[in-house]
Amino acid sequence: MHNPIAQHAQFGWFKSRRELAIDDITVVDRSLVNRAVGAAALGNAMEWFDFGVYGYIAVTLGKVFFPSGNPTVQLIATLATFAAAFLVRPLGGLVFGPLGDRYGRHKILALTMVMMAAGTFAIGLIPSYERIGMAAPALLLVARLVQGFSTGGEYGGAATFIAEYSTDQKRGLMGSWLEFGTLGGYIAGAATVTALHMSLTEAEMLSWGWRVPFLVAGPLGLLGLYMRLKLEETPAFQAYSEQVDEREADRPGLFDMVRLHWRQLLKCVGLVLVFNVTDYMLLTYMPNYLTVTMGYAESKGLLLIILVMLVMMPLNIVGGLFSDRLGRRPMIIGACVALMALSVPSMLLIGTGNDWLIFLGLMTLGLALVCFTSSMPSTLPALFYTPVRYSGLSVAFNVSVSLFGGTTPLVTAWLVGKTGDPLVPAYYLMGAAAIGIVTMLTVRETAGMPLRGSPPAVESKREAVALLKGDQPVTVDSSLPNLSETAAPVPERVAARPVPLQKMVAPPAMT
Repeated sequence: MHNPIAQHAQFGWFKSRRELAIDDITVVDRSLVNRAVGAAALGNAMEWFDFGVYGYIAVTLGKVFFPSGNPTVQLIATLATFAAAFLVRPLGGLVFGPLGDRYGRHKILALTMVMMAAGTFAIGLIPSYERIGMAAPALLLVARLVQGFSTGGEYGGAATFIAEYSTDQKRGLMGSWLEFGTLGGYIAGAATVTALHMSLTEAEMLSWGWRVPFLVAGPLGLLGLYMRLKLEETPAFQAYSEQVDEREADRPGLFDMVRLHWRQLLKCVGLVLVFNVTDYMLLTYMPNYLTVTMGYAESKGLLLIILVMLVMMPLNIVGGLFSDRLGRRPMIIGACVALMALSVPSMLLIGTGNDWLIFLGLMTLGLALVCFTSSMPSTLPALFYTPVRYSGLSVAFNVSVSLFGGTTPLVTAWLVGKTGDPLVPAYYLMGAAAIGIVTMLTVRETAGMPLRGSPPAVESKREAVALLKGDQPVTVDSSLPNLSETAAPVPERVAARPVPLQKMVAPPAMT
């Protein structure tokens, strides 16, 4: 027997356009959205400054913690510790995701910030291998595991937070600021490491210089914590929580999420795979590839990557605008096709040894990555319903990153060393792109649509009135899973364009 109460308690009220009233539509103040998105993006930048520094200083860390006469062995050992942090990221997602769906997004984001800053700061205090022997790499591993655990709740929470604050017509643009912050954090980390390499001798760098970027994490973490504690909870989560409290309904657990949303979880894994393989190949592995494989000075390789990221930052916002206008599918599938066609030429350019050609090769990969970084923050949260969005995105994202993204530098470095083929990174990218194309072909377009289980979100009452009159098109994926043993499943359809709604008002002003 159909049980609408069980479904509504879990996923929100679903109404057709003719049943829609003006008070059912979320009207979010634009300045409030801008402040929420800005704070989340800046906090994310600080988080990824902490996490990215390790990759940029990997060659130096290899000499400090893994003494060996072979620089390739040192690099692989350091990247293995880098990859180890990704093994616990799914565990972090399993812990922080359900907590974020139960207690709120912004509280858990504040907690992940504290843990990341603490783990990074601790790395800067660890004695070298020469002083305490094997205890040094062991302590480094522990600190990296703390970093990885906290990161397990970071991206899913931040992407969810921004997506739930954004209006339907500008979710791509707002989401692109998340990766703008990520790139800003990476640039700050890379610039700090580059400045140290250029201003210190190798002996000074090995003695104490490598500690500086890690110790900076302490004050940055406190600033990030302050910013995140000032945020209000998202209106979508507030409305859902009020419904659950009113009906005294149980919130869906992790088992329910996996059982009912396994298809969406697999789609998320596939999209994250191509996104993060490209990301870590370009932004984390390429500096080490240029240094170890191509014989470039470490500071020179980092400088080229910094220039690429500086160009990517404004393009990322442009990409967010395009994802709202053109759709998520053309952006992501187009980037995958570009990787299939241009990965080998890009690596050939990087292998020429000419600075300008190397930059051109790196920038070509960067343009493909921009299509992912500008579209994914709005694409991935839209796969899941409000009650399980943080959990679903955190679990799928971190499983995929752990298995494929975070291991990219380690596996690629090993394959290059084993085969001696400098084009291995290109083949790796092409394989990931093929998986991305197949996955995205199974994902429905979500540009301009309300999030699943949430009402339409607009900037003004004028837009709300236009929506009611039918002047503003609204297309919604209305697939509704069944959480009740007695409830009949509702088939997926879009022909009638039904709109999922929850009773929601504009969120209160932030203090």
